[in-house]
Amino acid sequence: MAARAIFLDRDGTLSEEVGYVNHLSRFRLFPWAAEAVRLIRQLGFKAIVATNQAGVARGYFTEELVHEVHARMQADLEAAGAPLNAVYVCMHHPTAGSPPYRLDCDCRKPKTGMIDRAREQFDLDLSQSYFIGDKYLDVRVAHGVGSQGILVLSGYGRGEWTYQSHTWSRPPDHIAETLLDAVTWIARR
Repeated sequence: MAARAIFLDRDGTLSEEVGYVNHLSRFRLFPWAAEAVRLIRQLGFKAIVATNQAGVARGYFTEELVHEVHARMQADLEAAGAPLNAVYVCMHHPTAGSPPYRLDCDCRKPKTGMIDRAREQFDLDLSQSYFIGDKYLDVRVAHGVGSQGILVLSGYGRGEWTYQSHTWSRPPDHIAETLLDAVTWIARR
């Protein structure tokens, strides 16, 4: 039987949106992040982060810093009893920087490459999965792979909802204040 996943955007969804996280000290998980990930795991879903980090392509920070941030994120969540199953990251940008990071890849959201890789790695049923993020592009990824997309109003979410929702071809399947609210909504279903 195929597994189910809840995909999570990183900045603005799982952690505070601070612009580019160009130093380890700028990365801060939201206070509700560990509880949300614990609930995801208790519900039997894989907890998988899928994040664009084009600051590498733009030269704002190194690939090594991205790995340091993700190691810290994993360690903090594990210490709280909320381990992630995987973290997928796209460090590319189609027009900024130099190769190998300047690349029109298949993984930069809203393209679905990161989700496709997770589906293969974990044998996921994407029709029974969700993507939670603070940008409409996360919802587009969800819909692009046949999952449900949830917009959270943390991070950039409230602004996107207020000022851009009239341009969206398909609304999110749900809108929640925070990641924990989104996962709680899934649990009630």
